[in-house]
Amino acid sequence: AVVSTQSTGDMFRFNRVNFDPLTENYGISFYLQYLVNWPEYCTVAEAPSGQMMGYILGKSEGQGENWHGHVTTLTVSAQFRRVGLARTLMRQLEQISDNQKCFFVDLFVRISNNVAIGMYKNFGYSVYRQIVEYYAGGSAPHSPPDEDAFDMRKALSRDPEGKTLIAKKKVIRTEELFSSL
Repeated sequence: AVVSTQSTGDMFRFNRVNFDPLTENYGISFYLQYLVNWPEYCTVAEAPSGQMMGYILGKSEGQGENWHGHVTTLTVSAQFRRVGLARTLMRQLEQISDNQKCFFVDLFVRISNNVAIGMYKNFGYSVYRQIVEYYAGGSAPHSPPDEDAFDMRKALSRDPEGKTLIAKKKVIRTEELFSSL
């Protein structure tokens, strides 16, 4: 696999990878915002044939001891899973965050996504807290209901004692999350 920084053209090749029902999909303006503001956190993996294998989007945010790297989305095409690609993409994002003197890396995952939760735990992440109704359901008939998320974290070298992994509240509402950034 060739792992490199994303380009604007890569956004038009995400569809095949994004077919996974657990992958969150975003509009072009969202991806562009990440490429402009946090290009070092936007990485793609390609097969030798040029086929996109997966990608990761992230950013750094927060202040003081809340300065952290954030995984916005990580997805690997089904045919390229279980070969260590997700771990490679995550390690790269963690290294970028460590280089930027972040205290930790966090991510949000649906509480029903047991495969991803297990994978992240295997990568050294732990559940920090639960965010009530973080993922919105649809308003159309038969749409899934709103779903809670786990906020998972992994301490970086700037937090050797893991202090940023201790939550003041184990369950919060989405509004509380955005007021704490």
